[in-house]
Amino acid sequence: MSPSKDRAAAELFAALYPGLAGWCRRLVDDDGTAHEIASEAFARLWAHWSAVEEPRGFVYVTAANLVRDHWRKLDRERRAVRRAGTEAALARQQAGAESSVPVRLLVQSLPERLRTAVLLYYYADLPIREIAVLTKRKEGTIRADLHAAREYLRAGLGERLDHTR
Repeated sequence: MSPSKDRAAAELFAALYPGLAGWCRRLVDDDGTAHEIASEAFARLWAHWSAVEEPRGFVYVTAANLVRDHWRKLDRERRAVRRAGTEAALARQQAGAESSVPVRLLVQSLPERLRTAVLLYYYADLPIREIAVLTKRKEGTIRADLHAAREYLRAGLGERLDHTR
């Protein structure tokens, strides 16, 4: 990169990294993992720097994909723990988790197109117009996906609340 591109990249990093890392932290509930994901998203941006038209959207979409991969890995680990018969250890671990875990698990269980819209709109605070451009879908489709996701989450939260009574 040229010195002016280096400076632009450094300014972009300084402007976006704290927010991106904080967003990832809320999704993965671990500082170290959040910083790894945010750093990897920027590393991938630098690798594609000349081809990326919207760097902010690129790092958030990349981070959303990395968060999804992280969730999948955690899910595989949880299944392995259950198979190994250590459900008591898992229960102790979950008992100490934040109350946002059920919502996070519900978001994780959304179909990918709904989950992406939810993560970018509610967690990354991107406008519908920008999400439509980034995902190459119509704004009306994004609105419909957000509506469907809210209904799914509402139903899932209702079931979870019913089970705790």
